[in-house]
Amino acid sequence: MPALLLHICCAPCSVACVKMLREEGVEPVGFWYNPNIHPFQEYKARRDTLRRYAQDIGLALREEDFYGLRQFTAAVAQDSDHRCGYCYACRMERTAQYAAENGFDRFSTTLLVSPYQDRELICAAGARMGETYGVEFVPYDFRPRFREGQEEAQALGLYMQKYCGCVYSEEDRFSNRRKKELHKLHKAQGKGRTQC
Repeated sequence: MPALLLHICCAPCSVACVKMLREEGVEPVGFWYNPNIHPFQEYKARRDTLRRYAQDIGLALREEDFYGLRQFTAAVAQDSDHRCGYCYACRMERTAQYAAENGFDRFSTTLLVSPYQDRELICAAGARMGETYGVEFVPYDFRPRFREGQEEAQALGLYMQKYCGCVYSEEDRFSNRRKKELHKLHKAQGKGRTQC
């Protein structure tokens, strides 16, 4: 079976993916390239957790260790509401390029495990980059194993991030939390929904 390069966004998302691939007789090689993760301490926590987890399960791991705050924010600053398309494309492009340069026939991504990610956008970016670099993008559907993988990651004590990755998604997390808090407060005070 041709070698598979598996782009990994984080250790918790890789749990179900690696397990499913191994059950299917595929031994993936992990690939870390996530210049979308900010700030640096968050990037480091996710990277280092993956390093330890890969070692624990005997997963070969390749790294493109690049903290890309300036490049990423410059690329999406004018339209941060549609940043995910760029985020998927830049990671799929580097994964496809690395695969082609290092003898891999196929590639995929652990992003495909999350029901919160835009599967259609990820698959479109993967297919486009695969065609560009002459490697096959495999659109696995890991989603049915998402909860199982998350539960196992928690049981293993893996670092579990609280937001997707970029500074904008962190902002969204706090903004959404604040909206929920205000809604509860207004409801408790009998004022109904807030306009925030």
